[in-house]
Amino acid sequence: MGEPYYITTAISYPNGRPHIGHAYEAIAADVIARHRKAEGYDVRFQTGTDEHGLKMAQKARDLGMTPAELATEMSGYFRDMCDGLNVEYDVFIRTTEPRHHASTQELWRRMEASGDLYLDRYEGWYSVRDEAYYDESELVAGEGGEKLSPQGTPVEWTVEESWFFRLSKYQDRLLELYRSTDFIRPESRLNEVTRFVEGGLRDLSVSRTSFDWGIKVPGSENHVMYVWVDALTNYITGLGFPDETGDYARYWPADLHLIGKDIVRFHTVYWPAFLMSAGLDVPKQVFGHGFVLNRGQKESKSLGNVTDPIGLAETYGVDTIRYFLMREVAFGQDGSWSHEAIVMRANAELANSFGNLAQRTLSMIFKNMDGELNAGLVANEADVVLSDAVALGITGLRRAFMDLDFSNGLEAWMRAVFACNQYVDEQAPWTLRKTDPERMEAVLMTLLRCVRSLAIAVRPVVPAAIDKLLDQMGVAADARDYTALGQADWLETLAASGFKLEKPVGVFPRLELPADEPA
Repeated sequence: MGEPYYITTAISYPNGRPHIGHAYEAIAADVIARHRKAEGYDVRFQTGTDEHGLKMAQKARDLGMTPAELATEMSGYFRDMCDGLNVEYDVFIRTTEPRHHASTQELWRRMEASGDLYLDRYEGWYSVRDEAYYDESELVAGEGGEKLSPQGTPVEWTVEESWFFRLSKYQDRLLELYRSTDFIRPESRLNEVTRFVEGGLRDLSVSRTSFDWGIKVPGSENHVMYVWVDALTNYITGLGFPDETGDYARYWPADLHLIGKDIVRFHTVYWPAFLMSAGLDVPKQVFGHGFVLNRGQKESKSLGNVTDPIGLAETYGVDTIRYFLMREVAFGQDGSWSHEAIVMRANAELANSFGNLAQRTLSMIFKNMDGELNAGLVANEADVVLSDAVALGITGLRRAFMDLDFSNGLEAWMRAVFACNQYVDEQAPWTLRKTDPERMEAVLMTLLRCVRSLAIAVRPVVPAAIDKLLDQMGVAADARDYTALGQADWLETLAASGFKLEKPVGVFPRLELPADEPA
């Protein structure tokens, strides 16, 4: 068993159906998980839904449902999204599960035992939409002069009895954490959080009495916990906490919390402070990714531009959407999508470049060698140069993916694909068929080796299509991780088995814009 690697997404708030941002985060986490598995890590990947809080209670009331009924229905849509986008999570957690109530209440007890919880009266600004408290100095003016949160959401003055957490006590320890580790990435998020904490931390209201849809505070049953205490604890609930043996002992602290940039404060200020208070290890890293914009605009219901990610995948294919999002968006920054961009990227790189390379290679072996493999041919200088270029591109992808730099990793991979296509044009195996059949076979076997390596390298991004391709190539299902790239004799072994290529089927078809989209 390899080195443990624990990755989580933020758990999604299911007061609405999934949108492109939810899909982006889930896909990115899945690519990271698959890549780490291919590198030999023992990966645990957790996602799920965050189902408590005032927003859920209000939404359920508006719909004439109980909060529990709404949570169950909406959570199902998020699970379906993950399944539909080929996101292979190990745990899908719901915060309404009994085990999560037990886990969160134990975390509370430990914070209380540290002397970090006290009862007082809260008076201040609260955003229901953000489920967040804001200081007066953080508010901005709306168009009509009304007070809004820094996110532009409405705030309301709230007065109620509340338990408070001594967040101010942890200011120096948090700043030391930021300075001494890679706890926050990218650097822009680190700078934002550091400035916030350096500005001074106030104790945090961590319970509510004005509604009851949440986890009860131990010993104060008329209080429910602040939804972020509840939500953040999911990352250890899924490992069996408060049992600190088994999965918890193996996988905690988490290697990576992958989250949207709008919730970085909760994960990098509140969460580590809660854990420090409870005497638990803090995660190794929190990465705040950017937003995926719709033609440069943030998606919102009011603008009517909210995208159904499953609908998008049904139009263009799951692997196409996965590749586009990882290739098009510089990870950590905002990016944008459009129908034209998806079609152009998919056609240029998946269909015309790699897809065409694989199809041409397999087709020529099928037609000109009757599908038989010949592993005993001598490589010449051009073959070695190409093999080196492919190895360099794959190394570039692997290194970049380890650093969560997907766009540049795929750029390195594409350079290797371009080198293969240039090699095909220069070697012209269709001409060699008449003039030097043995050399033609050497060229095609060189290409077959390169296509296999390139396919295995990019498999974390486009797993379904690559598996269809590797199936056609006779590559065993258990020989598709990165250790297989070092198996120099795989072609000899496959040829000796008597394997023959059948007529190949393309796995990356060219796309067309939907008829109702602009050209």
